[in-house]
Amino acid sequence: MKFRGKIVDVSCLNHFSRVVSTISKLTKMVVLRLTPDHLFFVLSGKVANGGVSMWCELAQVNFFDDYQLEGVSVDQNEVCVEVNPENLSRALKTLHNAKSVKIKLTRKHCPCLTVIAELPTLSSVSRVVTHDVPVDVIPRRLWDEFKEPDMPDFDVSIYLPPLKTMKSVVDRMKNLSNFLVIEANLNGEMNLKIETDLVSVTTHFRDLGNPSWGDQSSSQDGGRGSQVRDPESMVEVRVDVRRLQQFLMGQQVNPSKAMCNVVHQRILHLILLHEDVSLQYFIPAVA
Repeated sequence: MKFRGKIVDVSCLNHFSRVVSTISKLTKMVVLRLTPDHLFFVLSGKVANGGVSMWCELAQVNFFDDYQLEGVSVDQNEVCVEVNPENLSRALKTLHNAKSVKIKLTRKHCPCLTVIAELPTLSSVSRVVTHDVPVDVIPRRLWDEFKEPDMPDFDVSIYLPPLKTMKSVVDRMKNLSNFLVIEANLNGEMNLKIETDLVSVTTHFRDLGNPSWGDQSSSQDGGRGSQVRDPESMVEVRVDVRRLQQFLMGQQVNPSKAMCNVVHQRILHLILLHEDVSLQYFIPAVA
């Protein structure tokens, strides 16, 4: 297996660094899947068993000036490794003014993602900084666990309010309860609410809009009985407020679109879309 990539453009480097930083806020360990055309950051928690899962997809051509990959075989031209995203993020953050950055898969005391940066200098002597980020190679027999998750058969899909506003609301609600209920309908309305023995608080958002998923949609084009669903009727999901807060705190992708799909009383599926990055985050419901 071989992998080597080179980033020269400073804006691409900073953008890639922000993506990795976002991932590092969401999970302590992540699987990095490298294919000829894409990089995927995958957290494969079992939502059915109460775990969070994540899928982040980047087109390599939008970040790398040079990108070479030799997978485990001609038929399986991929590399799959587990990495601590915080370690990778730390390495990238120190290189924001680098002339160029190379990232390659190496074997030193253990398998590593080696980050090599050429830094600007006032003299004719070049300065090179190297970071070795340890990784674990994922055996081929386990790759199926890290495929793109299926779109859940949702009841309502809705655009999110401004993420900074949503974060501010969730931050305050976290001080009052460990759990938060998200309600949404097909009329572009969303409520965030908490209810305890002592207090009941609801924040209302209106005119958010509902995405059209075309043939891929479920409830909004007839799945899960939505043909008889009143557009005003709310569906809801109750989630651990810390998991939602963690998602909102870590967000540095600056998405052009942010939306969520709600599977009634089962799953909250959050989606951030940028022109060259997509991030999906699945939070299971709690009883």
